Formats: sequence, C-alpha cells, structure tokens
Amino acid sequence: MEDVLEVYQRPYDPKCPKICMDEGSKQVLAHTREPIPMEAGEPERIDYEYERKGVCSVFVAMEPETGACQVRVSQRRTKKDWAFFLREIIDVQYPHAEKIVLVMDNLNTHTPSSFYETFEPAEARRLTEKLEIHYTPKHGSWLNMAEIELSILARQCLSDRFPTREALAAQVDAWQRERNQANVTINWRFTTADARIKLKRLYPSIEQ
Repeated sequence: MEDVLEVYQRPYDPKCPKICMDEGSKQVLAHTREPIPMEAGEPERIDYEYERKGVCSVFVAMEPETGACQVRVSQRRTKKDWAFFLREIIDVQYPHAEKIVLVMDNLNTHTPSSFYETFEPAEARRLTEKLEIHYTPKHGSWLNMAEIELSILARQCLSDRFPTREALAAQVDAWQRERNQANVTINWRFTTADARIKLKRLYPSIEQ
C-alpha cells in the first residue's frame, strides 16, 4: 500500500508518466423484443427478457494527472490480450516516454511473463524495460485510480444492452473520445501519513 501511495506523491514528469490500469467485464446481451421508443410523456420501454451473447473484457489505462484515457474492448482477458493492450499503450500512446510507471492489481495475467508468452524474447524484454510496475496489495485494489475511471465508464457508457462486441466497442470509443476531450483529472489526496492513522489496525503491533 505504501509503495503505491509513494508513487502517487511523486511530482508530475511527462518523461515518466504515471499510468493506472484495470480491467472489467461486460455481458453482451441482445433484445428478444424490440424496445418501444420514448414518446412525449412516456419513457423508453424495454422488455426484461434478453438473449446472452457472451462476455467481453474492457481494458482501461488512464493517466490521473492529465486525464488521458485509453479503453479497449477484447473478446477475452488472457495474457496475450493484456500484452497487446500494454504494447499499444507503450508504443502508440506514450512512444516518447523514458519509463512508464504502471499501477495495477496483481492478476496472474498482469506480469512481464505475459510479454514473453506473446512476443519474441527481444521484443518482450524491450517492453518490460519500458515499465516500472507497482502492484496494489491483495484486497487493496481500491488504491488503483483506474477503478474510478472504470466505475465512471460503467455508469456513463455500459448500462445499456449491446447485441455484439462491435456495438459495445463503438460505444466505448465514442465515450473515450469525449472523455479525453474533457481532460478530467483525479486529485488523489490519500497519503501514507493518512494510511498510518486511518488504517492503523492493518499495521503490525510492535512489542517493546
């Protein structure tokens, strides 16, 4: 916990941007009956029945200090999906960064070994060298600011039903463009000093 909080306290450095990454899932659901459109004095009416079309993964990477956000919809959430998403962040979104300071939870797919299972060794090493990884502790994923972005995405963009992955991806792309134009930053105020007071029960008791 203190390791992640120390990262958040570092001054902003565009050469070493701080990126928070997280992933969620979204069911792909098709209507069994066409919704009745909204009319004057009447809301849109949607039948409670639906047809399941599978589950998609949603990858989010966001830079709290600038508001830059990247969201990708994937059919799966494998090591390769994570590796390709991170390579895009490194090479396309932050090609001039000397090092990307990456905060994420410690899922078994979120590891440099995923690069080696996806790319040739030289490429995997190159990508690994671009990252300074900091993991949130077990049961401490709330320390990852990407969870805030993922929650906003779910409320503003993912509440509807989407019959296909392509329809979901198109909606997510539109939301991402608007989000990046707004440049919404996150002002994280919870510090190590706060943690040592408010979460004192989590620290070992030192016997003198």
